[in-house]
Amino acid sequence: MALRKNAKLELLKRVPLFADCSKRELDEVAKIADELDFREGKVLTREGAAGREFFVIVEGTAEATQGRKRLRTMSDGDFFGEISLITRLPRTATVTTISPMRALVVSDRSFRRLLQDDHAIRRKVLSALGERLETP
Repeated sequence: MALRKNAKLELLKRVPLFADCSKRELDEVAKIADELDFREGKVLTREGAAGREFFVIVEGTAEATQGRKRLRTMSDGDFFGEISLITRLPRTATVTTISPMRALVVSDRSFRRLLQDDHAIRRKVLSALGERLETP
């Protein structure tokens, strides 16, 4: 069952990169976010690989690992992949689903186009990114 528009906007609003965005701006982000289903055991990101998408978990769980070390378990409302998407730095962790999962997925190409076309969103996202990178 697909998310209602308001539920999608609420999920995106919880992501620090979009926290300062207006409802209109969040709606623009929501338009480029695909809602996808993943099976248990699906590797969504691989440590060291290029980041090509950003994920917000709608429902289900995933585990982040570095090497053999478990970093954290993520579930409904958690997000990952935003830093690699913007900075183009390699992924810092491998994320694998540990249950069936539904997520909002924003691709690199769509996100870059949005930032290029909407200067207000670009300013807010870059400001939020700067704050996140400064925080140890």
